[in-house]
Amino acid sequence: MERALSADSRTVSEDLSQSERRVERVRFETDRHWIVGDMTLPAQGHQSRLSDSFNRADIAFIPLVDVEIAPLAGGEVERREFVALSKAHVRLAFPVDPAPR
Repeated sequence: MERALSADSRTVSEDLSQSERRVERVRFETDRHWIVGDMTLPAQGHQSRLSDSFNRADIAFIPLVDVEIAPLAGGEVERREFVALSKAHVRLAFPVDPAPR
């Protein structure tokens, strides 16, 4: 039996073709961590702004790839390939320049 997926279990990128999306590096602050990761957004038009993702009531988690997690109090940076960040825990979010690779 196939299970229907809720909006929370899909990413924005599944709804868009490769040419219709862009990746933006974003920094988030939670109560205890700075989290920096790549977020997929539409290239232009509807839902293309970072703030649009936060205003979507049907999405509770933000999917991020190439993620760095650092404690606000300082300490070792942890790296993860993927993180689903709860919007309820985000206190601050803003786009940053991509890190040199």
